[in-house]
Amino acid sequence: MPPRDDAATTIAQPSGVRTVAEARRALAAKFHAGGLDTPDLDARILVGHALSLDHAALAAAATRKLGANEESAIAALAGRRLTGEPVARILGYKEFWSLPLRVDAATLVPRPETETVVEATLAAIDTSGPRSRKLRIADLGTGSGALILALLSELPNAFGVATDTSTKALVVAHDNARRLALTRARFVACDMAAALRGPFDAIVSNPPYIASGDIATLASDVRDFDPHLALDGGTDGLDFYRAIAAAAPALLAPGGVLVVELGIGQAEPVAHLFAGAGLAPSPPRPDLNGTPRALAAWKRA
Repeated sequence: MPPRDDAATTIAQPSGVRTVAEARRALAAKFHAGGLDTPDLDARILVGHALSLDHAALAAAATRKLGANEESAIAALAGRRLTGEPVARILGYKEFWSLPLRVDAATLVPRPETETVVEATLAAIDTSGPRSRKLRIADLGTGSGALILALLSELPNAFGVATDTSTKALVVAHDNARRLALTRARFVACDMAAALRGPFDAIVSNPPYIASGDIATLASDVRDFDPHLALDGGTDGLDFYRAIAAAAPALLAPGGVLVVELGIGQAEPVAHLFAGAGLAPSPPRPDLNGTPRALAAWKRA
């Protein structure tokens, strides 16, 4: 019998059959060529999602051959990512404050810098007593529920009320609360604080703060996929801060705190608005990039 020709054997394998590792490397190369910022990470996450494998299982399956349906699933996800669709939107969830939050077309994708608002709110609450005390918190423009659910996860006896004009976003937020067993919250359809009655110990908000004329200049993953209602802050980006400044003083308990997320360059004008409403702003808290990101303003006791 003639010696076995390994090269011929390899060539004779069905064309297009790849291992999990080969598919992942090929996808990373395609993402790199497409100019994506994190091609290796995106490839790992999306291949794992297509195959329903977590990080450890994906590594363990590295040499397994892919089936045709699996190849199709990976290709479909790759196509979406290459159009600029964010990974979180493809997966349908995003981790925020270690909480897995469902997101969809009606909600913003929670971003790491928004955790600065949670940090600033907890720091403010800590100055007035233990976190175990009973508290009432309002979240204006809640979206996926990121802020209120993060705070309730840290404040065991707090009760939250979260608002949004989008009933579809409220469905997502309510579902996130149910899945995370953070049911000490109610979700209300209204414009910011229009349907609320105080007093609240804390009010938080990540309002729309992009100037209308700047939306077209945003990165494509924001401009093309985030809901514009959650981005557009009016001509100068400050419309919702004005609305919050008008409503918050009557809703806050004496000694209560208002904490909002800031856009770039907005710390001074927002502090001026809040001071004009009779609140006492503190210096803004920077995010991990050093950008002033969260502003706390107090109602005097």
